[in-house]
Amino acid sequence: MLIGALEAGGTKMVCAIGKEDGTILEQISIPTTTPEETIPKLIGYFQDKEIEALGIGAFGPVDVNTESGTFGYILDSPKLAWRHKDLVGGLKKALGIPVGLDTDVNGSCLGEVTYGCAKGLDSVIYITIGTGVGVGVWVNGGLLHGMLHPEGGHIFLPRHLEDPDGGICPYHRNCLEGFASGPAIEARWGKKAVELVDMPEVWELESYYIAQALVDYILVLSPQKIILGGGVMHQEQLFPMIRAKVLEMLNGYINTEELGDMDNYIVPASLKDNQGIMGCIKLGLNALEASR
Repeated sequence: MLIGALEAGGTKMVCAIGKEDGTILEQISIPTTTPEETIPKLIGYFQDKEIEALGIGAFGPVDVNTESGTFGYILDSPKLAWRHKDLVGGLKKALGIPVGLDTDVNGSCLGEVTYGCAKGLDSVIYITIGTGVGVGVWVNGGLLHGMLHPEGGHIFLPRHLEDPDGGICPYHRNCLEGFASGPAIEARWGKKAVELVDMPEVWELESYYIAQALVDYILVLSPQKIILGGGVMHQEQLFPMIRAKVLEMLNGYINTEELGDMDNYIVPASLKDNQGIMGCIKLGLNALEASR
């Protein structure tokens, strides 16, 4: 069985063909321009692949409510050309197959739960820290949507005393994305994260903000595992710093088996940066099963 997978990002669309077990057979990247230019290219890639379903993990905000009249539409995105555009409808009509949809970060979370390091768990958080910050939540054995979908990158955090001018989010002065995303690091230090590896003060500040956020997620959602992905988290020196700060900030309030094994509790993504595409394969499989 062949399943199509589309990781729809703000700068590129990664299209792939995969199998039920998560094996990726082929993939290409198409630049994200306008819907009028991009969607026909997506259709052109998938239409002769003999896929039985398509799974999409999309940048957002996006309407993931299958009962909504605007299911599959990009909502009030900062990518103005895509605002209120139907991403799913054109693909579904042209391909004539079931289409599953979720946010890109929920898709990555699903990939890890289905094929990766979170397999078998019923409460998991996946956080991507890169150009932006997104949070995917798997809770009680399913992806969390609620009234829309989680926007955990925008939780409010206390500002570090040595960071009076930090915070670049245009919506919130003191949110995680504004403090800790890749562009936030570059705005604060004048260089990209990969150029700042040998500056411990950079990672001290970064780990402070990420650890605060993780403590909030732990206290509210009680995850069995927290997975950190995205370009910023390729700086592996962050992991021991974040783990230590999380324990310090929790201050002994919670004592669980998971917190006693922090190296296996707060972990990097395990699927070689394919967790998003693999999650889309699972979204496609779920849509196919629901259609039967």
